Amino acid sequence: MSNQRELILVVDDEARMTRFIRMNLELEGYRVIEAHNGLEALEKVRTHLPDLVILDVMMPELDGFETLEMLREISNVPVIMLTVRADEEDKVRGLELGADDYVTKPFGARELVSRVRAVLRRTRGPVMPEKAILRIDDRLSVDFNSQHVIVEGKRIKLRPTEFRLLYHLIENAGWVVPYETLLAKVWGYEYREEIHYLRLYITYLRQKIEPDPSHPRYILTERGVGYRFIDFRKEQSSESGSENSSGSLPSLPAGA
Repeated sequence: MSNQRELILVVDDEARMTRFIRMNLELEGYRVIEAHNGLEALEKVRTHLPDLVILDVMMPELDGFETLEMLREISNVPVIMLTVRADEEDKVRGLELGADDYVTKPFGARELVSRVRAVLRRTRGPVMPEKAILRIDDRLSVDFNSQHVIVEGKRIKLRPTEFRLLYHLIENAGWVVPYETLLAKVWGYEYREEIHYLRLYITYLRQKIEPDPSHPRYILTERGVGYRFIDFRKEQSSESGSENSSGSLPSLPAGA
């Protein structure tokens, strides 16, 4: 049983489903609250500040997609979508609206708990040294302490999943990192086949750090294999006096 006491909001109009989810999450040591429609869910996010939301897509009046869109206007809380359809368009739509994961009904307790743990693990802020700024070039730096990128002097906040993806790309700068490796490191071992997750978050990162996302300078695609971050250390080998002159990264905690 987990010793964690994160608060999880379960949103589903089917009472039997909410009971099933609550029972299994509480057995793992999580605290659980419920909402039975989108408006109630939005109110409970405001008042209870949950650590995670499990949100059903198929609800009357305000469906899961509409609820998620409104939720993202007030909160960055991680969200797992529940859907009865395995259609990839629905999954991508949810991810584009800001969902962190999805689970297709029917599902077992083990799968649900595994997904909950994986999302909470990657959305926890890793503990970084007080000074953890890495200069990539004159245009781009990464602040590992605050999980920001600094692009042409402007600080841009990264979402937790974006940050972990960028971390693992930079850690292997100059080397091709296979799709499966990135998925396992950022999302978890059970996500190794979910390549559309990776492509979507690569797009998000490029939109935040690249001067021209359609012609990337930093995150390069090696078709059919994986992604490669430019070998900035090689280019900096003759430089000195940067914020992190060694070019080394602070360590992520175990499980990151």
